[in-house]
Amino acid sequence: MDALRLATGEARTYLNAELLEPHVFELAGGSAAVISMRRPEKTTANEDAAAIVSAGPRGAVLIVADGCGGMASGEQAARIAVECLASHVSAAVMAEGASLRGAILDGVDAANRQILDMKNGAGATLAVVQLEAGQARPYHVGDAQILLVGGRGKVKLLTTAHSPVGYAVEAGLLELHEAMDHDERHLVSNYLGSDAMHVDVGSGRKVASRDGLLLASDGVLDNLTIDELIVLLKSGGAPQVAAQIAAIALQRMEVAQDGLPHKPDDLTLIVYTQRGVRAAAPPRETQLVLIDELEPRQAGETA
Repeated sequence: MDALRLATGEARTYLNAELLEPHVFELAGGSAAVISMRRPEKTTANEDAAAIVSAGPRGAVLIVADGCGGMASGEQAARIAVECLASHVSAAVMAEGASLRGAILDGVDAANRQILDMKNGAGATLAVVQLEAGQARPYHVGDAQILLVGGRGKVKLLTTAHSPVGYAVEAGLLELHEAMDHDERHLVSNYLGSDAMHVDVGSGRKVASRDGLLLASDGVLDNLTIDELIVLLKSGGAPQVAAQIAAIALQRMEVAQDGLPHKPDDLTLIVYTQRGVRAAAPPRETQLVLIDELEPRQAGETA
């Protein structure tokens, strides 16, 4: 599968997308694949959003936002989160000596203020990874999660969901399989659009050539177990792994099966690996590109 290349500082942003096959980018010494779609039979907006920003030959920022279900204007909150972050990161990349970490944190703060200013109760969760100098640094707010898996299946990074259930798993009070079916799994204790919002910033983790990195909204995490994601991430290129994860999640959303997770929801994911793919397009001028697919999908049609 051919990959696109972004110029330094260029962002590709996915808003209300119906992307059934992965868009693939060559960046940061590897490749990243993006998929974003509405839950089956949904006709209203996709409340997830995503972005990829190039930070030069060895750097990038990956972003997934999930509008909080049950809250007003979830799609708008996710849109604000992604647009603010992409704008701040792009500006920092083009400004000599600017800090990517500072730009990410400033972008999150700006998004939080904008969402609060809507005064309609909107909220969004967020997962961000800064790829730089062969390391991945995670940032997250809420229950959108980040998973880094080694080539032999070792979990190098798994963020803790900011939720009562997530904290119970972290404390050893709940097993992961128990958390999947917990009655309070949908509750989130930290999100953009809250006065008490905080960003969980992790330490940088070295990304080896056989590692697989995933950023995902809960449309993925509620329909595949962590063990299943580990198996998929430890082998294969980014586009193949992204397509497999999305296909399994979509199948489980459509038909409930005994013993398997099932929760229809909008789904967005980014998979990054250093198992690269051939680039087909040269870099373009620095720009912010918005992909905003508003029409319902047709059978066999891709965005």
